[in-house]
Amino acid sequence: MTVDVVMDITRQALFMIIRVSLPVLLVSLCVGLVISIFQTVTSIQEQTLTFVPKIICVFLALVLFGNWMMNSMVEFMTNLWTDFSLYINQ
Repeated sequence: MTVDVVMDITRQALFMIIRVSLPVLLVSLCVGLVISIFQTVTSIQEQTLTFVPKIICVFLALVLFGNWMMNSMVEFMTNLWTDFSLYINQ
């Protein structure tokens, strides 16, 4: 196994992490932004106001995107294990 192969696997894994986590992070970011704007407009400065809506929206995002996320991770791991013999012979 060469350094190039290890770097390629690492690059693929990091890209997979970013791609799989992006929908949930974007939902959390958008909900936080909307609540921050609401707090600014209404002058409500309660710090805990953002937690419950974020938790609910992140949970809903996991319900909506969970199947796709799991399928992507399973596909990546299946490809990694399928090509395992190729990595050893290099």
